[in-house]
Amino acid sequence: MLNKDLYEKYLQKKAKKLGVSVDELKNPTQSTPTQSFQTAQTIQPTSYEPETPTTIDKRENKFAVIGYPIRHSLSAVIHNSGFKSVGLDAKYDVLETSPEDLVERIKFLKNQNYKGFNVTIPLKLPVALFVDEVDKTADIASAINTVLINPDRTLKGFNTDVTGFINAFPKDFVFSGKTAGILGTGGASRAATVALAQAGIKEIRFYTRNIPNSLELLNYMRRVFAHVTFDAYQIEHIRDLSMVDILVNTTPIGMLGHSADMTPVERPQMATLPKTALVYDVIYNPQNTVFIKLAKELGYQTINGVEMFLGQAIAAEEIWTGKTPSKDAMKIALLEAL
Repeated sequence: MLNKDLYEKYLQKKAKKLGVSVDELKNPTQSTPTQSFQTAQTIQPTSYEPETPTTIDKRENKFAVIGYPIRHSLSAVIHNSGFKSVGLDAKYDVLETSPEDLVERIKFLKNQNYKGFNVTIPLKLPVALFVDEVDKTADIASAINTVLINPDRTLKGFNTDVTGFINAFPKDFVFSGKTAGILGTGGASRAATVALAQAGIKEIRFYTRNIPNSLELLNYMRRVFAHVTFDAYQIEHIRDLSMVDILVNTTPIGMLGHSADMTPVERPQMATLPKTALVYDVIYNPQNTVFIKLAKELGYQTINGVEMFLGQAIAAEEIWTGKTPSKDAMKIALLEAL
């Protein structure tokens, strides 16, 4: 099963560090998972249907985002605006959570009767260890960014990043026959990969710090998306990007509070992109990362992370509440806060 292939080393390492057994790490509340990631068939992202509870839900509308570092996260800003736009009295917390604290955080969210939470860097992959079920898109991406906590305290994982990522492109953008270069191989990278592959991209080149560690991902994507060519390259050795039509940064390099004064690709290397290339940064804070600023200075079409951020958040609220919030209200709140 894919879950075992991707996370076995992580699981053993964390269990040893925390001084618990592998079973205890998998089951922090002693509940038995009913499903883990499985090899999936290619599907298109679909609209999200709210879960039908089997018991009466008397919990308050409490939600959160977990990740590390996230002290500069604006998730609460857009979600609170979204909840307000549909007349929902809800609370959304920003809970900084390191990988080492993930077990206890999951316990906390369940015990404190939260209804759902978002997941960001670097927890989109390891959080899969604790969900009882995943939707099809999250299964293919092997990464989770949204979790629904059911009234019976079981967890269902979703990946709304896939829809958010692809919907940020211009409506008339043509993917067929193009090559994408994706910087990084984490959770956001997987969402971008699934979105691009489903959109009809010809080739995807991963640029990573550790090629051996990316081989499982590479081989998995080759199986799932047989019509796409996948290869991996050392990110530090980027010299020529002349064959890349879409360059996507999915690393945290350039994020406020992390490495805001840095870029994963320097000017000489970026300048080798074709003049018609599009440069996309999934980071939304700041809007104009050094990466995006360089692309603009060099005359490339750009997309920042704002539209993706909004798109995934809207889909998350649909999952949690069954209601569609106002994108305009959420975007205004976000831009005012940036």
